[in-house]
Amino acid sequence: MLLSDLLTPDRIRVPIHAADKPGVLRELTDLLAGREGVDAGALLGAIEDREAVLSTGIGHGIAFPHARASGVQQLSLVCGSRPVGVPFDSVDGEPVRLFFLLIAPEHAAGQHVKALSRIARLVRRESTREALLAAPTPEAFHQVLVDAEER
Repeated sequence: MLLSDLLTPDRIRVPIHAADKPGVLRELTDLLAGREGVDAGALLGAIEDREAVLSTGIGHGIAFPHARASGVQQLSLVCGSRPVGVPFDSVDGEPVRLFFLLIAPEHAAGQHVKALSRIARLVRRESTREALLAAPTPEAFHQVLVDAEER
């Protein structure tokens, strides 16, 4: 599975405008709902329920908000960056600047886990994180991910 198969520039927000965790989750959920033609409120509810269990801020300025939701037909990803970090209850206590929001159908647990793993592998490289944060446009952000997958 390649992230570039799930992600196109129209699914990337550079920069994310929201300045707090609830706002970022809403902004990215609205972006995904608009691309998939699904109810944004239901998606946001699923994401918020997952966040209530344990923050998806994994450290190094990265968060992977994710959930499985009914009404979603396929694995869907949106992402973005924010130059100034957002407090996100991350495991390291640091603000988050890179966000990858993933929604999967209820029956796609395996795909969901594989996609999360793939994202984690790509962004564990500091050079990739820095390049994503420096990307001035959604197209440039997308190209960084494509290049990282080719390594």
